[in-house]
Amino acid sequence: MSAEDLEKYETEMELKLYREYRDVVGLFKYVIETERRFYLTNDYELQVHSVQGEVFFEVSMADAWVWDMYRPARFVRKVRVLTFKDVNIEELAKSDLELPSDDSAFGN
Repeated sequence: MSAEDLEKYETEMELKLYREYRDVVGLFKYVIETERRFYLTNDYELQVHSVQGEVFFEVSMADAWVWDMYRPARFVRKVRVLTFKDVNIEELAKSDLELPSDDSAFGN
């Protein structure tokens, strides 16, 4: 597989993922972003832990959707994330759920 073929494949996968995101975002209330993943969920629990002066976060989610183009199934029943990095949690406003109906974000 050439570099050009790989780039084309990744672009197609990103577009497919964006379209799926656009279709499901209205089903969820929260966006949770960690250093490795981006999640949509309706239910989460955040715990802050401190062990020997080190602070880390534990985020638990139920019935989530994960932004990851390499996963065959993006809907997950339970997710538990442990991280020393920041965790961003946003409640989606109704206006945030209104996405453009075309694929203009990808130049199409």
